[in-house]
Amino acid sequence: MGVPNVGTFGDPRLLVDLAVAAEEAGWDGFFLWDHLLWDDPQGHVADPTVVISAVAARTERIRIAIMVNSLARRRPAKVARETATLDVLTAGRLIVGAGLGTLTSEFTAFGESADPRVRAARLDESLHLLDALWTGRPVTFHGEYLTAAGVTMLPRPVQRPRIPIWCGGRWPNKRPFRRAARWDGVMPVHTGYGLGETMPPAELQAIVTYTQEHRKETGPFDVALEGRTDGSAADLGGQLVASYVRAGLTWWIEALGWWRGTPAEAMARVRQRPPVTG
Repeated sequence: MGVPNVGTFGDPRLLVDLAVAAEEAGWDGFFLWDHLLWDDPQGHVADPTVVISAVAARTERIRIAIMVNSLARRRPAKVARETATLDVLTAGRLIVGAGLGTLTSEFTAFGESADPRVRAARLDESLHLLDALWTGRPVTFHGEYLTAAGVTMLPRPVQRPRIPIWCGGRWPNKRPFRRAARWDGVMPVHTGYGLGETMPPAELQAIVTYTQEHRKETGPFDVALEGRTDGSAADLGGQLVASYVRAGLTWWIEALGWWRGTPAEAMARVRQRPPVTG
């Protein structure tokens, strides 16, 4: 399941309760948005790293992630420490999502560049630096924006060869999917479909085909999609999700948020069992 960290869902206690309920109901993952600010200046925003850490301590089985981290406005060394610690704490349940971010104000309000080319360059450097720091070996890195001088970070994450990295992207912009192809998974959205709408399986298949064409590695590669099921017999029986699995889906993320109701209604959906995949 995927949940915003803003607005009516900006209460950290609510988010932890949703994650605990998700594990109890048999869901496989809890994925949280990454926002520092929000469109409504009076709206609440919960820090996703603090929340996901609390979720890690309150759960035992489900995979967890900030989906996706806006790495261009974060310090990669701190992210490396946070993620390695969380992976050890959870015995290898963490996934790291990465993307450009959607709100330019999260950069410009603090005097940072919101230029998408700068953000993309910082994102790519951040991913390479994270991957290097997770090895536990000495790292020297000199990029256009980031530097590390003979740094060793221990302990290493539990997962090998690394914590899985899933990259977000907005189709039909192609560059984010070429980036995703270099890592371990992709979580696409589509310019033609907004909150509460799920792109058709044919669109997902086109994204998967394009991304796989740019893959050079042969290891596992995940495809995650936010969508909506309502707990009906057909949904829970797997007919809907199965059509996406045939298109290449490996993770169905039930998208919850204000666009489909109140936090209480979100909790009610969580407490239903998740849809099966076929």
